[in-house]
Amino acid sequence: IQVVDIEHPSHAQKAILQNKEEILNLANSLHPRMVARGGGAKDLEVIIHPSATHRGDMLVVHLLVDTRDAMGANLVNSMCEGVASLIEKITGGKVFLRILSNLADRCLVTTECRIPTRLLAGKGYSGEEVRDGIILANEFASVDPYRAATHNKGIMNGIDAVALATGNDWRAIEAAAHAYAARGQAYTSLTRWFKDDEGNLVGILKIPMKVGIVGGPLESNRTVKILHRILNVSSATELAEVMGAVGLAQNFAAIRALSTEGIQKGHMTLHARTVTMAAGASPDIFDEVVDRLIESGEIKVWKAREIVEELKSGKGKRKPRAARPEPKKPLASGYGKVILFGEHAAVYGSHVIAAPIPIAIQAKVEDEDDGIHLVIPRWGVEERLHMNVEHKHSIYQSLDLILTTLGLQDKHMRIEIYPHIPRAMGLGGSAALAVAIIRALSRHYRLDLSDEEVNRLAFESEKIVHGTPSGIDNTMATYGRFILFRKGDPPLMQPIEVPKPIPIVIGITGVESLTAKMVANVRAAREKNPTMYDRIFQEIDSLTLEGLKAIQKYDLERLGDLMNINQGLLNALQVSSWELEELIEIARKTGALGAKLTGGGGGGAMIALCPDEETGEKVAAAMQRAGYRAMVTQIGG
Repeated sequence: IQVVDIEHPSHAQKAILQNKEEILNLANSLHPRMVARGGGAKDLEVIIHPSATHRGDMLVVHLLVDTRDAMGANLVNSMCEGVASLIEKITGGKVFLRILSNLADRCLVTTECRIPTRLLAGKGYSGEEVRDGIILANEFASVDPYRAATHNKGIMNGIDAVALATGNDWRAIEAAAHAYAARGQAYTSLTRWFKDDEGNLVGILKIPMKVGIVGGPLESNRTVKILHRILNVSSATELAEVMGAVGLAQNFAAIRALSTEGIQKGHMTLHARTVTMAAGASPDIFDEVVDRLIESGEIKVWKAREIVEELKSGKGKRKPRAARPEPKKPLASGYGKVILFGEHAAVYGSHVIAAPIPIAIQAKVEDEDDGIHLVIPRWGVEERLHMNVEHKHSIYQSLDLILTTLGLQDKHMRIEIYPHIPRAMGLGGSAALAVAIIRALSRHYRLDLSDEEVNRLAFESEKIVHGTPSGIDNTMATYGRFILFRKGDPPLMQPIEVPKPIPIVIGITGVESLTAKMVANVRAAREKNPTMYDRIFQEIDSLTLEGLKAIQKYDLERLGDLMNINQGLLNALQVSSWELEELIEIARKTGALGAKLTGGGGGGAMIALCPDEETGEKVAAAMQRAGYRAMVTQIGG
């Protein structure tokens, strides 16, 4: 709030501070709901700028407002307007401008990362070389404002994208960031990269970040609502933290590229792709046009159009593209699964009906010069496995068990995994992973393991992942058959024959489901009330056997009713979630005959039974419109 024409600025400053409570109370009376949510005007500051105008000294009042989860621009502006006349009365001066500031330096987010040098090595550079190069590049930006401007622009490349996606004002965030970078004697870098005592690379970003997750403009945009759900943030503070992390990651990627192979190569490829798109290249020739553009050195639209015409006319003979050689044999695989009936009850001896998802996870093993290396490109995993040490993640514990059991712990190998289902979604991914690895090891080292041996070892692996597994996941992963299953020694595995395929939709919540945790929760609840829980398990067992009859008769309406009842019992076990319930409701409203969660629950996936494939497509489309992933498939037949 700008105040001018004051006779005694220092007296006016003291008067405002003496009447601070009255000013804050007036400001807060204008927005009682914000105060009720814990926000509102919290404090004020008074600054004198001597001889700042042709009319003498300028006095500025800063009203410090907590807008909670809202961006709060209108709220702050209305508070400034509301207290203006009171400030004029107290100071005897004239209030001119009253408007919010985008320099949100009381709303800072700090992001820090620590990266061991072994993770920095690659492309011919040691980890130490990359670390020291990043530090040197950051030091350049810290002392030279011309470099700092581009350095900080790279940070904002990431933050602005998240701001746009979440309905926030990227221009305000940009203004705050650059003003904050210029708060000292010279404009400087917003990040610091340095080496800690252990030699790790440490990066810190401290930046103003006033964002919102509520408000009319945010709530009126359906896409923004979907993106907020994907992010799964519950407060503006969490969103600010995400944006800070994105900014630091973007900065790391840029200066790592600059300090190693250079960033021009990546920029050139990106520019070439943009030009190719502008030239109207069709998908089947798109990559070829990009390659030729880069080779020509003329990354221009006219050149791209020329290449497109050559390829379309057949005059430009396409170069053979580099490709990975096809394996001589099909990759080893493990099946995923969906459970129609019997989740959780199966752990206590009830029947379960499950159907396979074909080739859910594939694996291959190759010889390696040194050590055991696990690579899962789709999950960003590239680790060297150290045997006989305590592993944090169950995947490494399982691999340790498998290798030790097969006597392969001293072999040097590279294990590559190709997952085709999302992890931790209740679709049997951990068992499929174990089976694929066991089969790949058996094939590479000529162990000739039988399916029974593969299944037995995969079950031991599942014990590490889930604690007390029912055995259904490893059985499905190994045999890949539509079955009625019950745990035991030996377990019941009765194949189910279906007159024709059953159309289903698999809905993916995107929330990871940790089966071990859900099984443990049910076990703890059962220990408190065994009679009630055993009765629920008996009901689920009866539903499962009724479901078997409906499947064999291909009575889909009856099958759907039974699935809906089963979901009610799973709700009684408290293993559902609001995302699952929303997907189930969408499916039923769009024409599904029945819908329920599948797997451990608590997130993960659900299945919807559809009368035909056309309905399945409609159900999947409705789920996708709500921001979820969905797959239309068939089981049995």
